Amino acid sequence: MSPYRLPDPELEALLRDDAPCGDATTFALGIAGRPGRMVFRARSDMLLCGSEEAVRMGELRGLTALGPVRASGERLAAGAEILTLAGPAGALHQVWKTAQTLVEYLSGIASCAADIVAAARRADPDAGVACTRKNFPGTKAAALKAVLCAGASPHRLGLSETLLVFAEHRAFLAGEAPAATVARLRRRWPERPVVVEVGDEAEALDWLAAGADVLQLEKWPVDAVDRLRRAIPAGSRTRLAAAGGIHPANAESYARAGAGILVTSAPYFAPPRDVAVSLTSD
Repeated sequence: MSPYRLPDPELEALLRDDAPCGDATTFALGIAGRPGRMVFRARSDMLLCGSEEAVRMGELRGLTALGPVRASGERLAAGAEILTLAGPAGALHQVWKTAQTLVEYLSGIASCAADIVAAARRADPDAGVACTRKNFPGTKAAALKAVLCAGASPHRLGLSETLLVFAEHRAFLAGEAPAATVARLRRRWPERPVVVEVGDEAEALDWLAAGADVLQLEKWPVDAVDRLRRAIPAGSRTRLAAAGGIHPANAESYARAGAGILVTSAPYFAPPRDVAVSLTSD
């Protein structure tokens, strides 16, 4: 199920970027008004994302979707038809590459994120996967749609709505005790969980005792995560989030070690999933 569609101004900007003064080749050939159709198909297995945007790009250029359109969040087998657009050749050519590329990149993100979710939940059915804000600048809304379609969630939408205390913040606290820091954050932002990134086990135990809601373990080995999990007292509500280098091949191990949250940037760097596009005249 698609969580949302990118708004028309963003889609218009993508289309204008590729054809700021029209399509020179189609114009020069004199074929812009000839009717045709364009079919998108998956070249390999994928978790689809971006089909709604592809269809809307077509509509913005006067094209019509024919037949069913596969929805973002659907798993597709190689060869599966995604969508068909019909209309004048000039519009088909203006929409073609921009829509194809968007679907390919978003489906790559979604497929990788879904693989991490599946791996984590083999070890812990309640494990959560949160994707960082390290998406390529300017692509946040599109990238997060792919993340949500995969069953993952945003780690942070930005700096404005979460409390995540790094060592780089603590460098300015003049040695303030962890318990005092946690208490101060809870007074100022009472509805927000307090997340603290910790570098080693001693630091983790200090912030555990201070009552941090989540300990973020940056690039910790799996065995260290497991030791920390065993050190958490019964009844503690503090959760462990493994971060840094989380990918489909190690997600299951980290979840089994006790990281109930896996924080990852890997989906943003996943290869795009190829989409085959064919254009024919009517």
